[in-house]
Amino acid sequence: MAEAVLHAALEQGVTLFDTAALYGYGVNEEFVGRVLKPHRARILLASKCGIFKDETGSRVIDGRPDMLRRTCDDSLKRLQTDVIDLYYLHRMDRRVPIEESIGALADLVREGKIRAIGVSEVSAATLRKAHAVHPVTAIQSEYSLWTRNPEIAVLDLCRELGIAFVAFSPLARGFLCGALRDPAVELEARDIRRAMPRFSPEHYRRNLQLLETYGQIADEVGCTWSQLALAWLLTRAPFIVAIPGTRLPSHAIENAAAADIRLTPAVVGRLDGLINQRTVVGNRYNEATSKEIDTENF
Repeated sequence: MAEAVLHAALEQGVTLFDTAALYGYGVNEEFVGRVLKPHRARILLASKCGIFKDETGSRVIDGRPDMLRRTCDDSLKRLQTDVIDLYYLHRMDRRVPIEESIGALADLVREGKIRAIGVSEVSAATLRKAHAVHPVTAIQSEYSLWTRNPEIAVLDLCRELGIAFVAFSPLARGFLCGALRDPAVELEARDIRRAMPRFSPEHYRRNLQLLETYGQIADEVGCTWSQLALAWLLTRAPFIVAIPGTRLPSHAIENAAAADIRLTPAVVGRLDGLINQRTVVGNRYNEATSKEIDTENF
């Protein structure tokens, strides 16, 4: 099924494919590399470094230059390519100055192993520091109706510096699809959303109350709930790219069609007032994961 999803995306004209060394600890890179290899000349391949599994099997954040160079070589092999088009620092390592990590990625650009540098989940202040070392092509962070943090400062800085903003979880981790009604019952034991406060039973019950009006707006527009969320995101700025995840080819087709939906200012205003940082209950990450995120002056 996963291979069919990639082929469906290709058929819809999708050209950016995003993976990371973290996803399956290399397994996803191997899969993406194998399936997309015949199409390599017409796609942009993005991956990430800086989080991996160490020799003890523990997940670690490591932004040391030597480690980034080594993991890049590993990713190139798994992806079956000579160059990665866009290579992100997946997380800032608080033990390593951002200038050192970006400097290592700049070396990889000069060596021809990567074409462009990205960063993920960093504040505007850190993004500016990184860009001063080497031009940053893109920043990837969570952004959707129910996660508005980038609107504080990052989007303005992207506009100023000419940096693309790549929005992950634009469907609010499935919340805006409307299918999930009871996380305590419907989510699998290993689903990462179980550890996210917004999906806890007490918070989710309150968040669900937002969806009745949201569904009515989708009906008025004449689109699916997922398409409404993506269409809203694309109104925010011309430099925003959405990367919705999906497990079904039909959903990949549905998501791609959102690019053709045009929302009126009135509809955008209603959505902004309905689902936002004030109306959504619960933090997006638990305390342990929040400590990994560079949120200062986000």
